Amino acid sequence: MGETEGGASAGLLSALKSIAATLLASGKTRLELLSNEIEIEKLRAIQLMLTALAMAFCFGVGVILAVALLVASFWEQRVVVLAVCTLAFFVAGGVLLGQFRRRARRPDRIFAASMAELEQDLHQLKAMAGHEPPAR
Repeated sequence: MGETEGGASAGLLSALKSIAATLLASGKTRLELLSNEIEIEKLRAIQLMLTALAMAFCFGVGVILAVALLVASFWEQRVVVLAVCTLAFFVAGGVLLGQFRRRARRPDRIFAASMAELEQDLHQLKAMAGHEPPAR
């Protein structure tokens, strides 16, 4: 009888080790996914910042050129050149403003992939425990 009790406890210990290893591997995978999502959000924030800086630069140059246009409005052909430059910078600033708004209003939830993976894990654990039917 000592052999069966020792074998059962060894089997239980082996099963617990296997469960712990599986949980650690699952946790590691989830942390890696979370790390990737944080990196993506960091890059998105940097892109937004650079777009905002470029937009501010273009609008600033456009304003300076608009003032120069008013000053030079009494000169002969210089007015047309300044008007075209002013319009070009304002158009570029408007395009950058549109890009900034589109990127800032991104509908994605932060950590959406991590949450979906955790939901799937929870569903599988419940199915294994007999609380829900297995996923098809």
